Amino acid sequence: MTSDLFTVTLEKLTYGGEAMGRLPDGRAVFVPFALPGEQVCVRLVEEKRGHARAELMEVRVPSPERIAPRCKHFGACGGCHYQHMPYAVQLRAKESILCDQLQRIGCIESPPLRPIVPSPQEWHYRNHVQFHLSDEGKLGFVAAGNVATVIPISECHLPEAPLNDLWPQLAFDPGLNLDRVSLRLGVEGEMMLVLESPSPEPPELEIEADASVVHLYGEDAVVLAGEDSLAIAVKACQGLPSREFRVSAASFFQVNTPMAAEMANCLLTILPVSPITILLDVYCGVGLFGAFFAPRVGRVIGIESSSSACGDFVVNLDEFDNVELYEAPAEGVLPALDVRPDIVIVDPPRAGLDRRVVDGILALAPKTLAYVSCDPSTLARDAARLIAGGYRLVQVTPFDLFPQTYHIESVSLFEKV
Repeated sequence: MTSDLFTVTLEKLTYGGEAMGRLPDGRAVFVPFALPGEQVCVRLVEEKRGHARAELMEVRVPSPERIAPRCKHFGACGGCHYQHMPYAVQLRAKESILCDQLQRIGCIESPPLRPIVPSPQEWHYRNHVQFHLSDEGKLGFVAAGNVATVIPISECHLPEAPLNDLWPQLAFDPGLNLDRVSLRLGVEGEMMLVLESPSPEPPELEIEADASVVHLYGEDAVVLAGEDSLAIAVKACQGLPSREFRVSAASFFQVNTPMAAEMANCLLTILPVSPITILLDVYCGVGLFGAFFAPRVGRVIGIESSSSACGDFVVNLDEFDNVELYEAPAEGVLPALDVRPDIVIVDPPRAGLDRRVVDGILALAPKTLAYVSCDPSTLARDAARLIAGGYRLVQVTPFDLFPQTYHIESVSLFEKV
């Protein structure tokens, strides 16, 4: 670490929530909470041979697009990255960043990018919020630029209103053996408090809250009060019918429910299904996409490694007789499949597709592949592998599931050449 100060003019936003400029020696420098065109004073906090990272000390010449952030914790808390720019500017930035990642990492000269689908709510859109605890037992988030520090908070503008009403009432004793404290919101306003710890023994505490309370150790859930799951409703969206999903404490579900509906509707629109289609749903989770396709295709085959999500998948798609489920890692299932799917949907975690998964998909050679991504850089990497394996990228639609942050969700359509 260095204490040197530099004045830098910033050129563009990059993936990760930072703006890039150039140091006097020509190295790229990445600065959080800044905007293109701004002249800023920065202090270097990390130096590499080809680039550096810096802390924003002062905005000397602000961008005309800079606005005052809504939250007093912005800049110290690492949860938000874009509160200093209007929502329309955030959307343009995300389109540009996704395009840049596909060009630079995926070597796709002219990515077939469609306009970004905005979130209907810029604030208070999260049905799920995860806190860390400070040394004093206060709820907070990881500090910007320092994952070892927790910033206690007194306000947050991202959770849905019922969650925002509840979390300030929660108090914990210092020194509790908890990794994270999560709150989730269900369809009827029911709430679930999830206590994640590295120990199988539930923490000793008293919580007076109108919510289910679940202790989570890995995927082992112990109900301390109420229920072990809640229902989340994906409401009708254009041609998409309404549907409820059971979601257990250890299961993943998209945090922006209206945008989950938008992505499901996008898949229904772009994928050429028929009553004889065989659809392979890889990383199928609790069945968000499979449940909407099951009435429209001949066969749905899900692959999911999370036992909790698999349990929810079985409940959520129980009404269908044309659905199968493999509870195992995708890289282990794909080479052993004795069926040739017409369409494959993949919805991997942030790390993207394991190379063995890509090889498995290429061996199955489906006519159509839909890639649901939450990370443009790993999408771009995997797109290059799929294109080299004989696929053509037809279109990419970004979705803004996470306003005020740098995160970019997208749905990409590939066709076999």
